[in-house]
Amino acid sequence: MPRRSLTSDEQALWTALTRSIRPLRPGARVSAIPTVPVPAKEKTGLTVPSARTVATAPPRTPAATLDSGWERRIRSGNLTPDMTIDLHGHSLSAAHARLNQALASAWARDVRIMLIVTGKPPKSPSAGGGPRRGAIRGEIGHWLETSSYADRIASVRIAHQRHGGDGALYVILRRKK
Repeated sequence: MPRRSLTSDEQALWTALTRSIRPLRPGARVSAIPTVPVPAKEKTGLTVPSARTVATAPPRTPAATLDSGWERRIRSGNLTPDMTIDLHGHSLSAAHARLNQALASAWARDVRIMLIVTGKPPKSPSAGGGPRRGAIRGEIGHWLETSSYADRIASVRIAHQRHGGDGALYVILRRKK
């Protein structure tokens, strides 16, 4: 059966998936994007391009744990965010656009710790037809995983109570090389 290369959406999903897993062997890395089988078009007479594997650089995954110094600073709330962005109160599309702009700005300014205020998660499912509470909070993880800056994010953590607790996140960016 002929194979095809992944679309950009499929590639983004694959990248997000590979960032969410830890290899059984620490040195093992994914070296190629898989190809997806395409059913043959027998009756239409159309031909499907031959299989092609796209080689990519191995993805850099966020650290499961940071070093003890970082962990201690996060737990105690002794972090001072270099940049803060407040997303609650915005529509999903506006919040997504602001997040991408903020990540670009943070990377350009060599920011290490970014505080993203999303608003508190919902206490109970919304019963009325009003706007969903916690929609940005529900999407922020996906946005960060599929962002063009995802490989530059070292870790994402829930903020200390003094910086917003469950309603905010620390995004710790990698150092530039």
